[in-house]
Amino acid sequence: MGKIINVILSGGVGSRLWPLSRKSKPKQYLPMFNNKSLFGLTIERNQRVCDDVVLVGSVKNIDLAKEELKHVNHEIIVESVPRNTAAAIAFAALSVDPEDILIVTPSDHLIEGEEQYLQAIKRGVEFAKEGNLVTFGINPIRPETGYGYIESIGNDVVSFREKPNFETAKDFLKSGNFLWNSGIFCFKSSAYLSELERFDPKLFLAAKAAFESSASGILDEELSVKIPSKSVDYAIMERSDKIKVVPSFFQWSDMGSFDSLYDYLVDKGHPKDENGNIAIGESKRTIFLGLSDCVFVNTDDAVLIMNKSYAQEVKNVYEQLEKEGSILI
Repeated sequence: MGKIINVILSGGVGSRLWPLSRKSKPKQYLPMFNNKSLFGLTIERNQRVCDDVVLVGSVKNIDLAKEELKHVNHEIIVESVPRNTAAAIAFAALSVDPEDILIVTPSDHLIEGEEQYLQAIKRGVEFAKEGNLVTFGINPIRPETGYGYIESIGNDVVSFREKPNFETAKDFLKSGNFLWNSGIFCFKSSAYLSELERFDPKLFLAAKAAFESSASGILDEELSVKIPSKSVDYAIMERSDKIKVVPSFFQWSDMGSFDSLYDYLVDKGHPKDENGNIAIGESKRTIFLGLSDCVFVNTDDAVLIMNKSYAQEVKNVYEQLEKEGSILI
């Protein structure tokens, strides 16, 4: 049997956690979790089952990744331009042996309950050995509109669902056969490439061309731009008949927005006033009057004040700053 390899995807900028998260230092590199970063925690938790690490990351912050990776066996594939997860995973699969099993993890998720996590991963590896493409579904604990869902019966996937509205999310929870889509995958590299070629030959060939023309692990920009930008769910997982899901019971958050970060920080004892307001960032004394459930984010050059129910809207602020060519992102 081949090696078990942790493929870490680190191309995102964490736009919904602006102004903490910037292009120069996205959320996965912020040491906010017991003085560790989400990226570092991702490496640590997978070392118990993986032989090596393959990072597929953005050219903009590869030096941050190198610092975190220096104590483990690793290879780095540098994306000149982001082309979404289907291509990123293809690059990793092309870089290893066909029989190697890939455990594909985002770099910016928070996972607690390590034994339950390892138990789920080991179950996924067994399915992957049989040629399946495995996804991990998280047992939902609340109606959540920020996550995609997997409808399943046992280990068989019935359907993938996009982020629902609140009423639909409540129905999903009530039905008992929907799981949160974690964005964590497991499969042989050959199985992934075979299904990618089967369902999206254009993406497969474009990714292969860019990978084969890479120099020192850096992908060719001109060829990379030609790769269709598609998620692995859309390109393969929603179409293949070789999918298995492992229902999982570890604590999981994609830490994708300030409501997730709020819950984590409060749970760990971060100061919260009697109306549920918290301050994050520079250590200025902050007083809230006439406000409740608000988050005050204070950095050197920007301030964000918001009710945490608007956490998903921060991305719109980031996108507007990007349009303006602001130096604040």
